[in-house]
Amino acid sequence: MCTHPHLETPIFNWQCFDLRAFSRSLVVLALSVVLALSMFSPSQAVQPDELLKDPKLEARARALSAVLRCLVCQNQSIDDSDAPLARDLRLLVRERLKLGLSDREILNYIVARYGEFVLLRPRFAWHTLLLWLSPLLLLGAGIALARSTFRTIDDQSVLPDRNLSEEEQQQLDEILEAATAEDQPKVRASEDLL
Repeated sequence: MCTHPHLETPIFNWQCFDLRAFSRSLVVLALSVVLALSMFSPSQAVQPDELLKDPKLEARARALSAVLRCLVCQNQSIDDSDAPLARDLRLLVRERLKLGLSDREILNYIVARYGEFVLLRPRFAWHTLLLWLSPLLLLGAGIALARSTFRTIDDQSVLPDRNLSEEEQQQLDEILEAATAEDQPKVRASEDLL
């Protein structure tokens, strides 16, 4: 902000704009954002002594570790977990890779040893069919419930159109006349007070 020579109030002027200060502010803001976002990224728990020397095998090991669940943490892959059991599973995967097994053979071995729960994404099979189809079943049940609720509200047969008989109409008129007759003296009394 600069002051105009004839005015005492500061005004914005492009000639007085400090580009260095602005660029420093942007750099600080960008670094702050990067630092804040890096706090939320998952940490890699793989220790340097676990890494394989062959980069292709290491990439396969990382890919396999990303689909295996830590049995201690249960919502993390073994690649992200610091638990000792996750470390053991990572070492087991790398050991099997060194033996020359395929990814499918390694996964089958680990599933046979620990059960299908070890997979972060369960296989689509007859025994996991309910797990995979339950979101669709719940969505269908919700739609059916909503349709039946709105159909009941809109249906005219729920609230039948019924006229009062002459006797019922006469009783209603008598009740209304009695109620207004009782209220009349109260209204008059309140008018007198005014």
